Amino acid sequence: MKHVIMTYIFTLTSSILYGQNSEAWTAFYNKDSTLIGYKDNLGIVRIEPKFKGFTTAKRFENIIAVSAENYNSYYLTKSGRIVGKDSLHVFDNGADCESEGFIRFRDKKTDKVGMFNRNGDIIIPAEYNDLTRVINGMVVGLKNGKKKIEGEHSRFIGGNVLLIDTTNRVLIGSFKYDDNIDFYSLEISNQLNTKENRQNFKTINGEYFSFIDYEKEFKSWLKSALLENFTKENLINASFKEIYIWKESEGWTSELKESYIEHNFELIKSKLLQLNNKGCDYNIFNEGLNFYIYDSLEFKDYFNDCGESKDWKYPIKNIVISYRNKKNLVQDQFEFLRTDNGYKLISLTTEK
Repeated sequence: MKHVIMTYIFTLTSSILYGQNSEAWTAFYNKDSTLIGYKDNLGIVRIEPKFKGFTTAKRFENIIAVSAENYNSYYLTKSGRIVGKDSLHVFDNGADCESEGFIRFRDKKTDKVGMFNRNGDIIIPAEYNDLTRVINGMVVGLKNGKKKIEGEHSRFIGGNVLLIDTTNRVLIGSFKYDDNIDFYSLEISNQLNTKENRQNFKTINGEYFSFIDYEKEFKSWLKSALLENFTKENLINASFKEIYIWKESEGWTSELKESYIEHNFELIKSKLLQLNNKGCDYNIFNEGLNFYIYDSLEFKDYFNDCGESKDWKYPIKNIVISYRNKKNLVQDQFEFLRTDNGYKLISLTTEK
């Protein structure tokens, strides 16, 4: 009878530890920083440190990828359910991170990708060469591509790109995907959307999905916000609270925008106004925030639970202007972060 009671208590305790909490748990290390566990928002240990390797989730919302001491890898839900053993979706030496309550897995037998929901149930079967993370309830999937090995890396050639939802329902049968699409700006109509800066796609139902194109949006904003009327006030309004600068003696440092612009306005103006010249040699690159540079709490919403930049929602537009200084090729860089309040100059590197 005592054994039955103790078993009941243990089961009840485990249920409390894993299940009865909707708050995110936070990762913490053991004493020698070799193993990872999770605590709740009250500091109560929910999972003792026992994970390492591909366990990159700094916050445990619903489901995470973990690697145990014996190098067995799997997905773990908050209820304690284990799924997808040895089926982690790994990219760029890191396992996938939950997005909107979903996480990708790769079937090691077929090398195809599918997706779990927050409870560990398969909601998209492993029938794709690859899938994007879930963004605003949508997923881009590749089918029938051929893998090409290039040194230590590989990529898929050909195949059919589809836009699907989280029930695996096909929305767009042939989707031209690029990283300038703002999936959060979706508008649905019965005809082409002629609003400025949007991309249109015809769905299998004959409707049109349209999305803001980040690059078009940024170029339009840059022209109207700065280049057409480059004043100190406009530059301050178009800048982040602090501007980050690389200094050889100090590394990355920051300065309040008002102070930095006050001392460097003419330099910044002369550099950026080159963009108005037809012969200006420049490119605009899509990038994301570096977690190790932008590590203060004000940036927490710009990173996911694994510390990855949310560049699909908050991209950095990096303007790289190239020119020759005597015989040397010189490049100036101006990084603008897309925020909820528009694009903001956040970092720059210039040749004075």
